[in-house]
Amino acid sequence: MKTIAQQLGIKDFPFEIKDKNGKLIYSETSKGYWSKSEYDSNGNKIYFETSKGYWVKYEYDSNGKEIYAETSNGYWAKREYDSNGKEIYFENSYGKVIDNRPKPSCEDKVVEIDGKKYKLTQIK
Repeated sequence: MKTIAQQLGIKDFPFEIKDKNGKLIYSETSKGYWSKSEYDSNGNKIYFETSKGYWVKYEYDSNGKEIYAETSNGYWAKREYDSNGKEIYFENSYGKVIDNRPKPSCEDKVVEIDGKKYKLTQIK
């Protein structure tokens, strides 16, 4: 199968194609190596692929923060952010976990029922 540059008879390299926003969506070298990228409507890269068969998929939250990435070699990573955009959770396929999410606070309360005292723990 011919590459885009080969099909077009391009002789000047690197050959590049950019989208209307100036983002690089295709690049090719004189040796036929190519890479391509796709972006969402917010300009976030959602897909990257090379002529060697490698690819990466990305997902983002409503604030444009990367929350998930997955590669063709089986690697994945997921993230969570607080309301200020600070990363508070990270986990990947290698087993690495960094959990800085706020832990619920507890409040103990003693109640009396039928003359017996009970300790209740309320999670806030």
